[in-house]
Amino acid sequence: MKPLTGNKILMLVGDYSEDYEAMVPFQALGMLGFTVDAVCPGKRKGETIRTAIHDFEGDQTYSEKPGHLFRLTASFATVSPDDYAGLYLVGGRACEYLRLDAQVLAIVRAFMTENRPVAAICHGAQLLTAADVVRGRRMTAYPAVEPEVRAAGAHFVAVAPEQTVVDGNLVSAPAWPGHQTLMRAFVSLVAPNILT
Repeated sequence: MKPLTGNKILMLVGDYSEDYEAMVPFQALGMLGFTVDAVCPGKRKGETIRTAIHDFEGDQTYSEKPGHLFRLTASFATVSPDDYAGLYLVGGRACEYLRLDAQVLAIVRAFMTENRPVAAICHGAQLLTAADVVRGRRMTAYPAVEPEVRAAGAHFVAVAPEQTVVDGNLVSAPAWPGHQTLMRAFVSLVAPNILT
């Protein structure tokens, strides 16, 4: 594995982000040598968010259980998109309210407009659709988000939970079972030589 120098990832989270979709990529990216700034609007470095564990247990939708406290590693008010090589959009219920924040949408637009790597898992697609940056793009998301993806002008691609859709700078997966393919695709965009 080749060492990284100065590659920073911005991760947008909020209260009731999906636990695995925050914890696993945060730890995996750190293990690869990335600095991950996990931020939440209205919160500062060192504060926490509450996560929720979404599981697939045979019901018509996912179940939700209390997750962990996830410590933020940077203050939302001080981040600048220009300081980051990639953007990671965590899923979960937090996306419902994060998409109402103008600064969150400005950050998403900055990455997409500048064609920098963006990963969106599960409900993370709601931030992309609210930012109006996916018209004509191919992407996936949690199946319940398909109507929003289509309404935003994107081409929804239905894939198995373990699969990922790549369209240029955008990688997306339906849920946490897709971590392996999503993380590999995202890291390949941010640091193409790191996994070789």
